[in-house]
Amino acid sequence: MTLDELITEFDRGLRSIAGVSRMSRPVPQPESEPAAPPAPDMTLAERAHAAGLMRVNHVGEICAQALYQAQKLATRTPSLKEAFEHAAREEEDHLAWTASRLRDLDSRPSLLNPLWYSGALAIGFAAGCLGDRASLGFMAETERQVERHLEGHLSTLPEADRHSRAIVSQMRDDERAHGQSATDAGGVQLPVPVKALMRAASKVMTQTAYYI
Repeated sequence: MTLDELITEFDRGLRSIAGVSRMSRPVPQPESEPAAPPAPDMTLAERAHAAGLMRVNHVGEICAQALYQAQKLATRTPSLKEAFEHAAREEEDHLAWTASRLRDLDSRPSLLNPLWYSGALAIGFAAGCLGDRASLGFMAETERQVERHLEGHLSTLPEADRHSRAIVSQMRDDERAHGQSATDAGGVQLPVPVKALMRAASKVMTQTAYYI
């Protein structure tokens, strides 16, 4: 990797942690509702719950940036570097969308974002060092678990919070496409214990980030 590429990735990492993300697509909006109001139809409890879920999703996108950056650094295959870069660009949209929604809900990102980012960076680099097929398999399994996680959020987000639901729905569709792309590119099935460990780590992260 060239010095320019390293500088670019370093800048992306700093922006991810600092919450200064660039989006290439506008924030998804519910049909017939072009602007995101402060959700006056929700109770205080519903707003707090929606904010907690969107904070969890924002942390997930922090981790996604770190994972794809590390996997891109670890591989020497140009086509795979491009695949990780494409996914990272769409995940950066997600990062910006969730940050925007947190502001709409008068809430904040997780206070532990530097920790989440550094941990995901280490995990992504370790996966990348196992080889391209294992790295793609890790990407595919990660996206499958994230897709299920987002489906769960759609089932528990307040019905009145149509703007958060629109964002989560688009994120879910993008994650599904990323996972399928990784499988189609040759990603291997990960061992059952590895999948279980990934789910356990995700549970710790989501339960913590909901509050902190």
